[in-house]
Amino acid sequence: MKRRGFVLVVCLLCLGAGVALAQVSVQQKLGYPPDARLLVLHADDLGGAHTINRAILESLEKGWVTSASVLVPCPWFPEVARWARQHPTADLGIHLALNSEWTDYRWGPVSSADQVPSLLDEQGYLPLLETAPAQKAKPAEVERELRAQVERAQAFGIHLTHLDTHMAALMQSAALFDVYRRLGHHYGLPILIHTAPGESTLPGITVPADETLVNGVLQMQPGVPVDQWLDAYKKMLTPLKPGVYELLVHLADDDPEMRAATWDHPDWGAAWRQADLETVSSPEFQQFLKDQKFILVRWQDLARALPPGYAQR
Repeated sequence: MKRRGFVLVVCLLCLGAGVALAQVSVQQKLGYPPDARLLVLHADDLGGAHTINRAILESLEKGWVTSASVLVPCPWFPEVARWARQHPTADLGIHLALNSEWTDYRWGPVSSADQVPSLLDEQGYLPLLETAPAQKAKPAEVERELRAQVERAQAFGIHLTHLDTHMAALMQSAALFDVYRRLGHHYGLPILIHTAPGESTLPGITVPADETLVNGVLQMQPGVPVDQWLDAYKKMLTPLKPGVYELLVHLADDDPEMRAATWDHPDWGAAWRQADLETVSSPEFQQFLKDQKFILVRWQDLARALPPGYAQR
């Protein structure tokens, strides 16, 4: 759901034979010209509800989005796994979850409660706020739970292409980020790294430049009227410089299921997700991307730009 952040400028500094340092961009590593603009159209929260699944899976099948990430602890995860087994080339990652933000529709950890007590709130769920794990969760228990989420997805037959962090909870402290990065290395999967706009790092967090594959993460922000959604995305995307970007969208139908789950969440809620779905599926939006010459890519494409030996770090 709500995720703020934009990622660092990505560069690999290569030392030539006694000559100046040269900058090699991710798009160049992937065989594109240096002035190319690559875009991952990414849908969050797959598995969160049936209506979310319906919207995202249709969007993946029709090419309205290129990638999605899965909330493994949620009740509708098995529906995603069944679809993923039927679509083994789909670009799916794990939306590593340490919180459960909807007040009437909650989920707990994949691990048993006695294995991860510091991750639970007083009701036995993952906490409502994404900032809570940084304040009370033990890193060892965080790692245990997140490994369980990844391995549950794998056991259900999902081919994984990346990891990201639900509501950027893993970017709230250096200790949690260290867990996040270790998971990427352990499973050999790229991770999405969030930073605030214009920042080169987060306090206490060292971001390895050669592991950072996108220059910026963008998404709709609160306060934009629904009838201005398309124009807002155009204003967001048009000025982007050459590089690699991820546009986060949150898709679902504005139906009774989604309205009940998000009754007190007007931002990133039912109407919001319907507006995102209508926008990304519209011919106008798709033509805009073509006119702007964005090259749509997936995380499995970006993974080819990871440094040698990434999985052994």
